Amino acid sequence: MNLRPLLLLLPLSALAQDDPWDDGAWEEDWGDEEQGMVWSGFAEAGLGTRFDTDELLDNRNTLEEVRWRIESDWQPGDVTVSLKADLGYDGIEEDWKAEIRDLTATFTIGESVDLKIGRQVQTWGTGDLVFLNDLFPKDYVSFFAGRDDEYLKAPGDAIRVTKFSQALNVDFVWTPVFEPDVYLTGERFSFYFPPADGNIAPTPPFSAPEPDKKFSNGEFALRLYRTIESTEYAFYAYRGFSKQPMFVPMNAFGASIRRPLGTGLANAETSFYDSRDGDDQLRFLLGYEWEARRNFTVGLQYYLERQDSADTRHMLTNRLTYRAGRDKHTWSLFTFYSPSDDDYYLRPTYSYRHSDQWSFTVGANLFGGNEQHTFFNQLADASNAYLRVRFHY
Repeated sequence: MNLRPLLLLLPLSALAQDDPWDDGAWEEDWGDEEQGMVWSGFAEAGLGTRFDTDELLDNRNTLEEVRWRIESDWQPGDVTVSLKADLGYDGIEEDWKAEIRDLTATFTIGESVDLKIGRQVQTWGTGDLVFLNDLFPKDYVSFFAGRDDEYLKAPGDAIRVTKFSQALNVDFVWTPVFEPDVYLTGERFSFYFPPADGNIAPTPPFSAPEPDKKFSNGEFALRLYRTIESTEYAFYAYRGFSKQPMFVPMNAFGASIRRPLGTGLANAETSFYDSRDGDDQLRFLLGYEWEARRNFTVGLQYYLERQDSADTRHMLTNRLTYRAGRDKHTWSLFTFYSPSDDDYYLRPTYSYRHSDQWSFTVGANLFGGNEQHTFFNQLADASNAYLRVRFHY
């Protein structure tokens, strides 16, 4: 596929998905209305396949799965217990999969402190699919394979403490056992390996040794934030490890600002990674989003990444979204383009909400570039199209 880089920034539209709906939820009373459980979820089937064959892999498909989601909230007294779990069959790995994405107990201490304990998905920062101070685990295999965007954020076992005050709000997250990203291993996608000067797909799949599971290797993340006259200010700190192999010990410090500007919303964010192996990194992001016309929004971002041992990497992104038919139809195009690496990644999607129960999503993951070793171009043979059908209950 030979696409010119300038085309990536043209106002073209194609496909995206909506968030799950709770309209079909049903409630089971447990005697006290305050203690009732509300159940909802969905059943989904997904299929994705490559445009070209990857000679290193036997299976041309990137997505073969059926999935069943259950969600519930229960309030026994002053505690809220939440559950969000998936069960399904993965045809690529030929195995049944079960994942708890949320199993937490949330309660309030005093009048201004919330405590959330258990398995949960964390997120913060101002970037759109670009992460600086959000150092919580990501699942890039799901993202590239064609699963819903929700699955880009991976869950982890953590304790989150949030304190609200007029002067300053505080978020503190402690993850006792280090949670890495779900990274490329060669099982579903081949990846570039410098000593081989090309892609590999090792058998058994690649696996890097993780930090020892001990208290001193836990992750600590802090956010201080406040909104003043429509402007949100935030400061961040992190102590833990880099999320991709080889899991280098690191500290991170950063800040962000987000505020209305003109007819849209502007944001800026920066982060400094103080790696304990001496290879520090600076990240910087500028973004702007606005409604260009009714039901059509545009989001642009500029991202810079400078590492001590490497050249500076630049990246441009845009998100174009158009909704029609009372949000029954959603077209979207998200593009990544790196002028420094001369590679790209396009994510066109289309979502159709037939009813409160049925929805359909089709889309594609398109990778390319000129150098085999760059992040996006290493996945050129993984370019794929996918279809997902979901029934909400």
